Amino acid sequence: MKFVSWNVNGFRAVLGKGFADVFSSLDADFFALQETKMQEGQAEFAPEGYYSYMTYAEKKGYSGTAIFTRREPLSVTYGIEGKHTDEGRVITLEYEDFYFVCAYVPNAQDELKRLDYRMEFEDDMRNYLIKLNEKKGVIYTGDLNVAHEEIDIKNPKANRGKAGFSDEERAKMTELLSSGFSDSFRKLYPDTVLYSWWSYRFRARENNAGWRLDYFLVSDSLMEKVNDSKIHTEIMGSDHCPVELDINI
Repeated sequence: MKFVSWNVNGFRAVLGKGFADVFSSLDADFFALQETKMQEGQAEFAPEGYYSYMTYAEKKGYSGTAIFTRREPLSVTYGIEGKHTDEGRVITLEYEDFYFVCAYVPNAQDELKRLDYRMEFEDDMRNYLIKLNEKKGVIYTGDLNVAHEEIDIKNPKANRGKAGFSDEERAKMTELLSSGFSDSFRKLYPDTVLYSWWSYRFRARENNAGWRLDYFLVSDSLMEKVNDSKIHTEIMGSDHCPVELDINI
């Protein structure tokens, strides 16, 4: 099966930039979105053959996630065990043999103003994923808002301590990966330098001055079923590009 995840930085905006063509060409069984920045009913996109699930932030024009899937789930939940529901950041689909979790992890913001909340979110998410993993395999995707290792960012020395590359955020990713999960791309391509986000400033994408912020993490038990993990740097329309997981499940 093919899973795709993309922070679209505004679903209504990307719909006007050829999103439907990208959606069709990638031909995914699951297509997850982050940062949809909309409220219910503000965008019309209903691809044939797909079920759709969306959650929205209470604050207009902010956050939001969505999943389009060809497979109807056994259950759908929003948030993390009743928490973190007000910003529309998490959707979980349950299937007979796995869970699929889409998340838009909070940004720690300039001067790490929101780091405390980010740490709370990380702890709640890790505990949640561990509980799910005790029942069946987990595929966890989204804009996780952290460049985990120095290889995942163009200028590690200049950016150390900043949001997305703080020691605290990187340590939380390490802790999650030590709790029974694998970074599918890095497992398959330990030395490959590819990014999934570029600032709109300073011609960053043109100069490939990017960060790898978008991931497919899988339960260690599922890693042997992964065929490939891709980063579609060629696809435009957002400051992020889509990432892909191909897995036999």
